[in-house]
Amino acid sequence: MKNRTLSLAGIFQATELVRQAANHGTWSGYAAETSLGSLLAIEASSVEAVYGSVERMRLGIETLISILQGDRRYMESLGYAVSIMQLENHFRNQLEMQTGIGEELHEISSIDDGLGIHQIQDLQAKKIAELYQRTVSTISPRIVVNGKPQYLQAERTVNWIRTLLFSGLRSAVLWKQLGGGRFSLMFGRKKMLQQAEMLLMG
Repeated sequence: MKNRTLSLAGIFQATELVRQAANHGTWSGYAAETSLGSLLAIEASSVEAVYGSVERMRLGIETLISILQGDRRYMESLGYAVSIMQLENHFRNQLEMQTGIGEELHEISSIDDGLGIHQIQDLQAKKIAELYQRTVSTISPRIVVNGKPQYLQAERTVNWIRTLLFSGLRSAVLWKQLGGGRFSLMFGRKKMLQQAEMLLMG
């Protein structure tokens, strides 16, 4: 249950960051680094290792708790999460695409170019956004992001939005592999809320 809750928090961390970026043009850099890292942690030994640590997942866990408690301020994040889960159903059958994505992400993870850490992350986000466009965005249903036009037309913001959607899909794949699904969400809500609160308390 801990791993399943963590992977679900991974989806919500990504979607809440997408909401922030699309509406405000800024987002939590620390949380976004974690989402980016989860996408590049292809051979992680555990669910916690995918995200680095539980502490790095605070935004996702807090968003998950708010949604499980019925907080309507997070409806947009929930909508993106539902879209990502629907997308995962179709992505699961694209085995050839998955292999190609894995290979390209491995290459992207080793980008260095002697740049500073934030420049490297922006470059990785750019490459991942291009990969997302060539692969995931060709699968139906396409995820439509709503926000303010001035932010949705800024290249760096768009690159990060696509990267974050991609990381949300990574978490959705993990969630499904761990036995997550619609029924576990509907009937395991109380247990999941308890688990998320325990994660937050450390």
